[in-house]
Amino acid sequence: MSSSNQHLALITKTTSLIAAGDIVGAESALAELADSDGDGALMVVLDQLAPKDILAVMREYDDSKASVVNMLVTPEQFARAMVLEKQYKDLTHTHLRNMVNAVVFRDDADPVEFLTAIGDLEGGAEALANYFAEKWSRIEAFARTGTFDATEDYGVTLSDDELLASGYVQPRIDLDEVADRDWMQMAWLLRYECRDLFIEMLLVLRAKARAFDQGREEGEETSEEDDGKFETSETDRGKATPAARASDEESAI
Repeated sequence: MSSSNQHLALITKTTSLIAAGDIVGAESALAELADSDGDGALMVVLDQLAPKDILAVMREYDDSKASVVNMLVTPEQFARAMVLEKQYKDLTHTHLRNMVNAVVFRDDADPVEFLTAIGDLEGGAEALANYFAEKWSRIEAFARTGTFDATEDYGVTLSDDELLASGYVQPRIDLDEVADRDWMQMAWLLRYECRDLFIEMLLVLRAKARAFDQGREEGEETSEEDDGKFETSETDRGKATPAARASDEESAI
C-alpha cells in the first residue's frame, strides 16, 4: 500500500473511532503511525484530519502520559481546533485549560506562536476568554496593577477606555516570576507579547460576564437580531486597540 493510501486509511479509521467515542483507540492508531513511519508521517495525517477530530483527541489530555498529537500539532492546527472547543459546552472549561497548557507550554514550543495563531482566527479571543473564565477577577486585577497579588482581586476595574489606553504599559514583574505553565504565564505573555489580543480577550470576557449577569447563558436560543455572538468588531480585529489606532494615525500622516 502506498504511503498516501495508508494515510487515507488511517484518517478514515481515526475519524470512525472518534465518531464511535473511542478517543483512546484513535490516539493509539496515530501513535502507531508515528512509531512505524516517523513523526513526519503523523504530521502529514494531522494536516488532513478535520480540526474537530484533532480537538477530540487533544481534549482527552492525560498528564500521566505523553500525547503524540499534543507534541506534534502545529500552532495553526491547534488554533483551528481550539476555536471549536466551545461546542462542547463545558462550563468549567477544565478540558480546555488542560489542553491549552499541555500544548502551548510543551518543551519545544514558542507559546507566542500559538497565541498569534489563535488570535488570527475568528473566535480566537473568545476561546482565550473561556480559558480564563474561572480567573476573571485575577485577570482584571492583573490588567489594573500588573501583578497577581490576590489582595488586589476586588479593586476597581479599569473601564474599557482605560483598558484600551493601557496597551503599552511596561511589565511590573518578570516572566520568570510567573512561569507556572498555567494561566498566570499565559496572561503575562498575552499582556506583554500579544497586547492587542490580551485587550480583545478581556473585552470578550467582560461581555460574557455581562451576558451571564443578565441571565443569558451560553447556548441559549437567541433572536436574529441577537445571535449570541459577542461583538468584537471594535477590538483587535477592528479599530479600537492601540496598535490599530497607531497604524491608522501613521497612514493618515
